[in-house]
Amino acid sequence: MLAAYFDQFNVIRLITIQASLGDWLVTFTNSSMMMVLAVTAIWLLLRGDRLIPSRWQSIMELIHSNMRSVVQDNLGQKGQKYFPFILCLFLFIAMLNILGLFPYVFTPTAHLVMTFGLSLSIIIAVTISGFISFKLNFLSILMPGGVPLALAPVLVLIETMSYMIRAISLGVRLAANISAGHLLFAIISGFAFNMMVNGLMVLSFFPILILVFITLLEIMVAVIQAYVFCLLTTIYLGDTIALH
Repeated sequence: MLAAYFDQFNVIRLITIQASLGDWLVTFTNSSMMMVLAVTAIWLLLRGDRLIPSRWQSIMELIHSNMRSVVQDNLGQKGQKYFPFILCLFLFIAMLNILGLFPYVFTPTAHLVMTFGLSLSIIIAVTISGFISFKLNFLSILMPGGVPLALAPVLVLIETMSYMIRAISLGVRLAANISAGHLLFAIISGFAFNMMVNGLMVLSFFPILILVFITLLEIMVAVIQAYVFCLLTTIYLGDTIALH
């Protein structure tokens, strides 16, 4: 029974192509399909150019304004070069999270491999950009100012571990919240279905009512987790603008 709840997280091969050179296999999975679908949906939503905006265009303009404020508040004017990346990152994660709320739809952001790969790529990019901007002075972020020299080795070790853990915490937070919501959906819906099968039609309305509230909660969680991911990414990008 427990294994059935985790079936929704299975990565399924849809198309497998044998590469002409070597033994490489190019595989298109349900995870790849959802990411392509999310990018396509975002591209269609961003095409609005009406003088009097439609409903979807108004929503996209609101998202655009809010994400620009996030970048401005945390990175200042110099950090506006990162705004397109932050906006696309938010739309990509939010779209995957929301699409995953539909029945029988695979959610890539519930997989730690996907979220950790995304967060690790961001931290590596921040590190490379920091070294490009500040050269070896970028390492000063590992040594807080005004600290006694005797404590330097310990603090450098702690700050280095803290910096490396960013990649783990950023990805785990997103995957854990999304997967927990999907498991809760599966458990309660299975409970409601079993009650209906056993003839307890009246009592089955209680878990169904709970599912309605959880659905509304999960929609908020889907957007909030995308926002938190982008907010933390923006804060981490601050190290490439100014050393603290």
